[in-house]
Amino acid sequence: MTVPVLGVAGWKNSGKTTLVERLVSELTRRGLRVATIKHAHHDAEVDREGTDSFRHREAGAVEVALVTGARWAIVHELRGEAEPLLGHILQRLSPCDLVLVEGYKRENIPKIEVRRRAAARDEPMAPGDNNVIAIAADHPIAATSLPIFGIDDIPQIADFIVSRLLAR
Repeated sequence: MTVPVLGVAGWKNSGKTTLVERLVSELTRRGLRVATIKHAHHDAEVDREGTDSFRHREAGAVEVALVTGARWAIVHELRGEAEPLLGHILQRLSPCDLVLVEGYKRENIPKIEVRRRAAARDEPMAPGDNNVIAIAADHPIAATSLPIFGIDDIPQIADFIVSRLLAR
């Protein structure tokens, strides 16, 4: 069985991270195992300078696994390789019920488009992106055939996700 994947996409400062965080909380409260993938357009650091894992990575290790009694993580340095495709990252995830993807707005996956007045841009992604299956916004949206949710209507958005992607 293929794990359902849902993108949460929108322009910078549209509220993607907050929506993902709130959806993960709601969906896990309902008993689902949710994984997330965050795509960043900048060089994000996941460990701090001076830590052992940072030092291993800086020394040239292509992958560094950090394992503690509470969690584990693997950091993979590209070292000049091309950025991996979303599909490659999806294959590396542990089993779960749903993967929420923040970013990757141009990927061919179903997406909820997030719109906020404070976003960096105001042009909609839908209807130009046929993968947008719903819109979550903090303001009224012009007529569309897509389901529209208030950006804070987390239980309703979660209901939509469950019925649309997880109904078996």
